Amino acid sequence: MTTRLGLSLPQTHQYDLGRDVPDVARAAEEIGYESLWVLERALFPEPATQGLYGVPGLPWPEAYRGLAEPLVTLTLAVSATRRARLGTSVLVAPLHGPFQLARTLGTLDAASGGRVVAGFGTGWSLDEYAAAGVAPFEERGQVLDEVIGVCRAVWGQDPVVYEGRLTKIASAVVAPKPARPIPILLPANSKKALTRLVERADGWMPVAMGVEQLAAQSRQVRDAWAGQGRTEPLQSVARANLQYTAKAYDGADRAPFQGSVEQIVADLAAHAEVGVEEFFLDFADAPRDAQELKDLAAEVYTAARAAGI
Repeated sequence: MTTRLGLSLPQTHQYDLGRDVPDVARAAEEIGYESLWVLERALFPEPATQGLYGVPGLPWPEAYRGLAEPLVTLTLAVSATRRARLGTSVLVAPLHGPFQLARTLGTLDAASGGRVVAGFGTGWSLDEYAAAGVAPFEERGQVLDEVIGVCRAVWGQDPVVYEGRLTKIASAVVAPKPARPIPILLPANSKKALTRLVERADGWMPVAMGVEQLAAQSRQVRDAWAGQGRTEPLQSVARANLQYTAKAYDGADRAPFQGSVEQIVADLAAHAEVGVEEFFLDFADAPRDAQELKDLAAEVYTAARAAGI
């Protein structure tokens, strides 16, 4: 079975969002990409008060400096495309008010004809939580649970009724409704996250950081999915963070998806053997502009399909 391929939309500082997001989205769909993705990084602390992912001393990448708001970015791609799914990987859901987030995603799905994929996570940045003012960082797991519950309620039949810590809907009509049930995908990078995934989500959203690691995670998630009594197929979409270089990277310290187009495609082929349904490619801020992003996206896609991926 052919692995589905997606592409991250331009959100970083070198792009003209109003012009480049629709342009890249349209081009990606014409190339053959089946999905388009955004990530969330709400701010860039300067000086850094916390390392990347909460790891002391690990610097934040420059790609996170001034990253465009994800749902606005997806909205810019809606009218420029017709079939590509529009996903978040990930949206730090507890930074958003649950009810308003559910309404926004439902409206976006209705406007796109049923193409939204909601990839949610809890995030790790203390600064982002402090700025958002929705909930304390320590309660992020509980808030994500409430976001999922509110989304299911708001996207379901009217009248909508919900009673939570942050959200109370006595009885109301909430529209527009999504064109179809929006799939919710979650990571599984902790025991609590894995439990939440198999109990409440429609699928899994890992980061591809090595074949052995991805394969081990896949076995764990699929075993837990079956153990929960889930018999429907597990949807799976993996992020591939590319470190593109024009020439092949020949250092012994080469990371997965680092190097030339040929090296990236070879890594993609190896990871695809794990059985994840879909991979999407994030070039981060390597392209100088939208034209270079489109050219690289076309080159990788063509090479991947020629390799049988």
